[in-house]
Amino acid sequence: MNNLEKAKNILSGSEYTCVICNDTDVHTSTLRGVAPLIKWLDSGMKLTSYSSADKVIGNGAAFLYVLLNVREVYAGVISKSAYKTLTQNNIPVQYDVMTEIIRNRSNTGQCPIEAAVSGITEPSEALSAIRNKLEDLKKAAS
Repeated sequence: MNNLEKAKNILSGSEYTCVICNDTDVHTSTLRGVAPLIKWLDSGMKLTSYSSADKVIGNGAAFLYVLLNVREVYAGVISKSAYKTLTQNNIPVQYDVMTEIIRNRSNTGQCPIEAAVSGITEPSEALSAIRNKLEDLKKAAS
């Protein structure tokens, strides 16, 4: 079994939202949205040999995967813009469902993170937009 299949198997039927693994190491998360990716990015983890399985990948998450430099990804659901971002950055993608946009958690519109990176093409610029949006969302919730 290759690493992508291993990550998919761990994700399948579990409470995990995201799984990354390589030949010797597995990391899982139950955090929602881009939170696990931000956590791994901020920790300085080197993920060049890792495969990832994620329940939902919008374009914000796609940019984070590019910055994390993962080897390949699987998504249960992926947006068209996320697929484009990943493939343009030479990250192979497998998915079950492709959709125009990722919807927000209340299903009333577009995911705020995906909206925040709309029109952005540079991963570092996307990271800044994501961090700003997360801060705005945090302020709005308090």
